[in-house]
Amino acid sequence: MAKEKVVLAYSGGLDTTAIIPWLHENYDCEVICRCVDVGQGEETEHLEERALSTGASKLHILDVTDEFASEYITPCVMAHAVYENAYLLGTSMARPLIAKKLVEIARKEGATAICHGATGKGNDQIRFELGIKALAPDLKIIAPWRSDKWKMSSRADEIEYCKQHGIDLPFSADSSYSRDRNLWHISHEGLELEDPALAPDYSHLLVLSVPPEKAPDTPTHVTMTFEAGVPKTINGKEMKVADIIRTLNRLGGENGIGIVDIVENRVVGMKSRGIYETPGGTILYAAHQQLEELILDRDTYTLKKEMGNKFADLVYEGKWFTPLREAQQAFIVSTQRFVTGEVRFRLYKGNIIKEGTTSPYSLYSESLASFTTGDLYDHHDAEGFINLFGLSCKVRAMVLGEKTKDI
Repeated sequence: MAKEKVVLAYSGGLDTTAIIPWLHENYDCEVICRCVDVGQGEETEHLEERALSTGASKLHILDVTDEFASEYITPCVMAHAVYENAYLLGTSMARPLIAKKLVEIARKEGATAICHGATGKGNDQIRFELGIKALAPDLKIIAPWRSDKWKMSSRADEIEYCKQHGIDLPFSADSSYSRDRNLWHISHEGLELEDPALAPDYSHLLVLSVPPEKAPDTPTHVTMTFEAGVPKTINGKEMKVADIIRTLNRLGGENGIGIVDIVENRVVGMKSRGIYETPGGTILYAAHQQLEELILDRDTYTLKKEMGNKFADLVYEGKWFTPLREAQQAFIVSTQRFVTGEVRFRLYKGNIIKEGTTSPYSLYSESLASFTTGDLYDHHDAEGFINLFGLSCKVRAMVLGEKTKDI
């Protein structure tokens, strides 16, 4: 009788390396590894040899970077989705796509379960599992870090476990941060970051960026265009969204853009401190907003800000494959119909400085905004408007004044 098949979300790191023999030992199953490439770069190199040498029957590597950029990142940019005013959702956006691709390979291989290496303290277990449950409710989910059979509690334990199973891999128990990297960002947790009283060691920590004080003394000038909310060109060169992000990552990283130190509230209830490098994403958000503020009317802009916050919460909590996300995204996309035009700005020592915005759909009227009286606006009209707009304030003051004059 053939063994049951388990698909493992595989990164090639220490956790997923240790999980392969652990699955064999505790589930007596065939382990099929799936590495979903969402732009983590060289981290996908030499993975097949590592996976097979540690007991996997096969490894599937799938590059979904373009899908990640167009179908997951772009809606978040359109929404201006920012979690707790600082986090641009780099890890959060990628997890539902990874879950989707895990389900696809599980179906193809006839697997009965999907295994992930997320810990029982983090958000990723929620994001992976909500995605799997929404797309394949019949599949079992194995989460080793929540299993009573998982006896390891540190990197040193995992390394020793691998050695006991004849696996000799170049992982050390020392000094590395816990990192997650993709096309959009890289996050850092651990070491001195676990104490919010300590300053980050940026000289040791940063990967995509330089600290602002080490950025060039001359600014970098950038021109971007958007069509219906989607970025199209940088400095006159048309690119697909993924390449725009790569280019902005390089430009932003060189100029110290998008380094955020945040203590955030995880879904599971605890606070965690991390450093996020999102150079390209920070620029893209700012450029999109620079154009959008010229085009959206006041009421739409106000409601869209509220919806953006709700969208950020939804993505952070892993609720991508839900009717609510589809409905919110439909509203957001509808607001982008006329978000077309050109933005110019310069990057300088951690700052993004506007240098002008144009759009054929701009609602800005120089004749209206000017201090010079024009045909469309009569200053005398403001008096009646203010009287009506402030009527409730005046009535309240009159009533309270009468009622409280003897108090």
